[in-house]
Amino acid sequence: MTSSVRWERHGHVVTVTIDRPQRRNAMSFETLQSLRDGVARARAESDVRLLVITGAGDKAFCAGADLGGVRGEELDAEAAHEDRGRLAELFRTMWSSGIPTVAKVHGYALAGGFGLAMACDIVIASDDAVFGTPEVGVGLWPYMITVPLLRSMPPKVALELMMTGRRVGAVEAQRLGFVNEVVAPGELDAAVDRVGEQIVAQSPTAIRLGRTSFYRALDSSTEQALALLQSMLSVATTTADASEGVAAFAEKRTPVWKVSRS
Repeated sequence: MTSSVRWERHGHVVTVTIDRPQRRNAMSFETLQSLRDGVARARAESDVRLLVITGAGDKAFCAGADLGGVRGEELDAEAAHEDRGRLAELFRTMWSSGIPTVAKVHGYALAGGFGLAMACDIVIASDDAVFGTPEVGVGLWPYMITVPLLRSMPPKVALELMMTGRRVGAVEAQRLGFVNEVVAPGELDAAVDRVGEQIVAQSPTAIRLGRTSFYRALDSSTEQALALLQSMLSVATTTADASEGVAAFAEKRTPVWKVSRS
């Protein structure tokens, strides 16, 4: 990890924090790489069951790209084009990690920061959170975050936000369906901890297989999804956690899950 990203582990939970509060946690190319490295590090530790992504300070989750840093790195157009793919690589790493992700959002979540929050499985926001895609106002378009937005809200909602650049508060975001829970700023940590405890208590194998199947079904046609889900159900019934869960239910006890995701 670099000075722009903090990686912390407590039990089965890893928290990755963008630590650039003086820049409202804007993401430089280096920050994007460090975020991806942080997700990969969590994946390498087989007993990590939850990944929380957040931003330092009280002003922003992430205000998007660090435009000042990007301008300086765009002298080599070919290299800059490759660097712009780092956000896509971060998304791919998050989605393929096998680890549930929670965005802990306060303050601004704009542009790429909005996309980063939407790339998480669950979004918990304080009531001062503000989401938006301001790129159109500077003659650009939020290309790289299109996929996580389309996975998180109806297409017409995403397109409206992209075309207008308007900002959405946390309460409206919850009504639109792309925020799971809104709490007072002082309750944000506790809300994330509560949801995290509920997820960590479940079978890591069931979460890994089920989460992967969920996103594959989301990206598939109806027929492809049904065939996939039938196959995954057959796979799931053969796992050690499924056997343990059924036995624990019959014996009226709490199941003891296999720790490793592997």
